[in-house]
Amino acid sequence: HPVAGRMPGHMNVLLAEADIAYERLKEMDEVNATMDQVDVAIVLGANDVVNPLARTDPNSPIAGMPIIDVDRARSVVNIKRSLSPGFAGIANPLFALDHSLMLYADGKKAIVDIVKALQEG
Repeated sequence: HPVAGRMPGHMNVLLAEADIAYERLKEMDEVNATMDQVDVAIVLGANDVVNPLARTDPNSPIAGMPIIDVDRARSVVNIKRSLSPGFAGIANPLFALDHSLMLYADGKKAIVDIVKALQEG
C-alpha cells in the first residue's frame, strides 16, 4: 500500500533494505483484483490500510481511502502486537470477521515461526 508505514513510501524503503527486488512487488489494484481467490492473507501490523470501513461506510473518517481488500480472502491472519487503532483512531471490523484470526506477536518473530512450522511440515 502506498501509504503503509510511518510515511508514504516507507515500506518500499524497508523492502529495498531487505533486498526485496522491486519487480517482485505487486500494485494494490492488481492484488485486489484477485483477492477473492486468495486462500490465506497474512496482514503484518497493518490497520487502516486494510480496514473495510474505507469501502463500506461513507461516514467513516477513512471513507474512500484506497485499501487492500484482505477481507475478501478466504482466511485472514492478522499479526499485531495489540488491538490498538491505527492512525485514524478507529476500530477495524476486519479483526472480528469469522474468517479472520488474530495472532498477537512481534511481527518478525511470528513470520519466522510460521515459516519454520511450514518447513517442518
